[in-house]
Amino acid sequence: MNKQMAKYIQENLSGITVKWQEAMINEKQERSFEVLPKEMMDQTSREFAGLMVSNLLESHAAYENRLNDFAEKVVRLGWSVSFVTKAITHFSTIVFEGMEEAGIINQDNLRDFMRQFDAWTIPIRDSTIDTYSKTWERTVSLQKIALQELSASLIPVFDRISVMPLVGTIDTERAKLIMENLLEGVVKHRAEVVLLDITGVPVVDTMVAHHIIQAADAVRLVGAKCMLVGIRPEIAQTIVTLGINLNEFATTSNLQRGVEQALAYTNRKIVEGDES
Repeated sequence: MNKQMAKYIQENLSGITVKWQEAMINEKQERSFEVLPKEMMDQTSREFAGLMVSNLLESHAAYENRLNDFAEKVVRLGWSVSFVTKAITHFSTIVFEGMEEAGIINQDNLRDFMRQFDAWTIPIRDSTIDTYSKTWERTVSLQKIALQELSASLIPVFDRISVMPLVGTIDTERAKLIMENLLEGVVKHRAEVVLLDITGVPVVDTMVAHHIIQAADAVRLVGAKCMLVGIRPEIAQTIVTLGINLNEFATTSNLQRGVEQALAYTNRKIVEGDES
């Protein structure tokens, strides 16, 4: 029966693909398929059909390779797990109904084909969800690492003055990375003044403030001065409400003022040149 199912799919692939695309576009709760360019939609449809047929005819290793490739693609396209399972359901339903119309499935073999379709779709649904989940977790993990690295770099802006822009939520894991990069950067760039820019930090609570104070203390121990910049009014109000003591280091409302103050600490200032 597997060969009959695979043969029907291969011989009627164009019609099955058109119906499958229509069914996927009609899933109004998710527009990730509908917004695809026509060429990419057709390519994705062919790849999905190939995956479904592969499960019927090819070796387990060949099927696994197709599955891994397709899972990585749909994660990039933003498909949800429920959308992937609907894709499998729509495809199998279209094939079943088509084989009924063609007379391949009839009253005599209906029960056998129903069991065979279950044996085809249930494992592919389970393995697809499992592979999708692993691919998604790996993608999120890589994105998290990339974000951590990008948002915890010490950047020299003037001789002896460096800035570390912080973006996103600061948890214990990120605080450790920030501390390491901060101390390494101070030594590497021979910084005398370090500006911690928290403009991109959405919330400053007691824990975040604790991490910032620890970073400032560590910078002081290696011979540099730490400044906290980017304190928005709502952040200032939160700090006061929580009773957080930031008296140990200077603070400014934005990076520009912080740089001006850092220059003053190093006996320099910005002077406008005469136009001539």
